[in-house]
Amino acid sequence: MKASLDTNARKNRGGDVMSKIVSNYFDKQKIKYEKEVTTQDLEKRFHLDLSPITNSGQASKRFDFVVENKGVIYGIEVNFYSSGGSKLNETARSYKEIALASRNIKNFKFAWITDGAGWKTAKKNLKETFDVLPELFNIRDLNDGRFLELLKYESI
Repeated sequence: MKASLDTNARKNRGGDVMSKIVSNYFDKQKIKYEKEVTTQDLEKRFHLDLSPITNSGQASKRFDFVVENKGVIYGIEVNFYSSGGSKLNETARSYKEIALASRNIKNFKFAWITDGAGWKTAKKNLKETFDVLPELFNIRDLNDGRFLELLKYESI
């Protein structure tokens, strides 16, 4: 049992580090954000209809970060993969589905910030997701200001 706990702890370190990187970036850019926000909370607080994402309320989703800007709510997922594997492909497919489902949700955008050497082995899946989710960023995109452009030029 101890070995599996250690393995799970190691697997989550990349995500924790990426979450800190994004938090620090948001703080530095003075972007107001919340962490770990559920779809139910977003629906109540911002009067959104997120049923396309939640299978008409049958499922729940928790976004790593939520940013509100100019009346648009951004549900943001972040992760970091230091090595390849099936998890990357499943994550890309899952986020592609969320991106497609959220396209017609008024005042809501889904964004994904990911990075890591693991994507070198899953480029095809990442590209497939990027084709339907242009709000896909990596650490370099943050540093180059691409994420700020999304917030600055988005309108409802």
